[in-house]
Amino acid sequence: MKIQSRDNTHKKDIASNIFKKVGVPSVYAMKLIDDLIYIMISNVIIKNTFKIKNFGSFNLIKKKKRIGRNPKNKVNYEILERNVLTFKAANELKKIINIDVKK
Repeated sequence: MKIQSRDNTHKKDIASNIFKKVGVPSVYAMKLIDDLIYIMISNVIIKNTFKIKNFGSFNLIKKKKRIGRNPKNKVNYEILERNVLTFKAANELKKIINIDVKK
């Protein structure tokens, strides 16, 4: 059985795409990406949400502690309180993603 390799997009890949399309040097593109990520994280922490029009919204949800069970050995354990970041795609993004599916 062949293991599939993950082809993740890295900040360097995004910076090189910005360089190719806009002509901004890669160093400035990396700074732009870092600033954008910092703004997103700051807004999520302060406001519990970050929305990008026609793209989607990131929401911070606080989950309470609860009792969980390992399904293999049926042992109960406590799942601690934690914050979870969720993403909901905007309708525009959903339409763009599903264009090829309708054909």
